[in-house]
Amino acid sequence: MQTVEFPMVEPTHQSNPYCGSTPVADGARVLVWHGSPGVFCYDFDGKELWKKDLGEVRNEWGYGSSPILHRGKVILNFGPGDRAFLTALDLKTGKLLWKYDEPGGPKTLLKGNWGSWCTPIVAKVGGKDQILCSMLTQVVACDPKTGARLWFVEGLAEEKVDLIYASPVVSAGIGVAFTGWGNGPTIGFKLGGAGDVTASNRLWLERQPQRIGSGVVVDGLVFIVNAGPGTAQCMECQTGKIRWNERLDGGESWGSVVMAAGRLYVTSRRGVTTVFRPDPEKFELLTMNDLGEPSNATPAISDGQIFLRTDGHLYCIAEN
Repeated sequence: MQTVEFPMVEPTHQSNPYCGSTPVADGARVLVWHGSPGVFCYDFDGKELWKKDLGEVRNEWGYGSSPILHRGKVILNFGPGDRAFLTALDLKTGKLLWKYDEPGGPKTLLKGNWGSWCTPIVAKVGGKDQILCSMLTQVVACDPKTGARLWFVEGLAEEKVDLIYASPVVSAGIGVAFTGWGNGPTIGFKLGGAGDVTASNRLWLERQPQRIGSGVVVDGLVFIVNAGPGTAQCMECQTGKIRWNERLDGGESWGSVVMAAGRLYVTSRRGVTTVFRPDPEKFELLTMNDLGEPSNATPAISDGQIFLRTDGHLYCIAEN
C-alpha cells in the first residue's frame, strides 16, 4: 500500500472526496493522479518509480479527471481552476512532453460554476490517432505527439454555468459531447478538419438532463445514465434523437456505464448496480445488485471479474 501526503488542505466538495481519479496501468506500471500532490507512477510491487508535480488544483468542487495512456505517454486533463490544461508526460520518466492550455478560461464564466473534469479519449480520425477532450467551451482534438490543437467544435459553454464531467464518445466518424449541468447542451459533430469546424461539422445541439458519468456507444447509439433524475437513455449519435428514456429503481448514478459480454453495467450512488441490454428499441432490465453502501464509482471489468468500489469497501464479483 502506498500513501501520498500533502501539507495543504486542497479545496473540494463533500460529495467529491479525495482519490477521485481512476488509476491506469499498462501491465508493468500503475499511474494515478492525486490532484495537487501530483502524478505518481508505481511498479506492480508498489515501488514508486517517479512523481510529477504539476501545480495546485484550486476549485471548490475538487478534481476528478483520470489519466489515460497512449504510446508511451500519460495524457491528463489537469484542472479545473485558474490553471487548466491538457498535458502529456513520458510514461517511463514523468518528463513533461507537452502542455495545451485550456481555451477560453474561467474568467469568462461565473466563479465556482465552471470546470471540466472530462477524461480524454483517443479517437482514430482520418487514419491517425487524436486526443479528444471536452474542455470549458469546446471539444478539442490535439495531436498526441505535440499537443497542438488540430480542430475544435464550440457549443458546450453556457452564459452562467459550464460544468463538464463526461467524456465524449465516438462512432463511425461522429462524436457526441455532453455538459453536466441540468438542461445543458449536448452536441453531435463530425470528426476531423482544421481549426474552428463548428459551422461545418456540428450536426445538432440538444438540451439534456444532468450527466456526470460517461456513456457507451453500440451500433451508432449512445447508452448513458443520467444524474438527477436517475434515468437511462438510448440516443442516436447521428441526430441526438432519444430512442427511449427509463427511470432506474436504483437511483441516480455518477459513475459511467461499462459494457461486457453484451451487457451494460452501471452503479448508482446508493450502491445498486443495474444490468441491462443495449437494446435500441426498449429498456430491458436484466438484474439489479444492491451492495447497501454509497458509491460514485464506475465498475471495472477484467478477466470475467467485476470490481466495485463503494465508500467503504472494494468488491470483486465473479461467476462460480
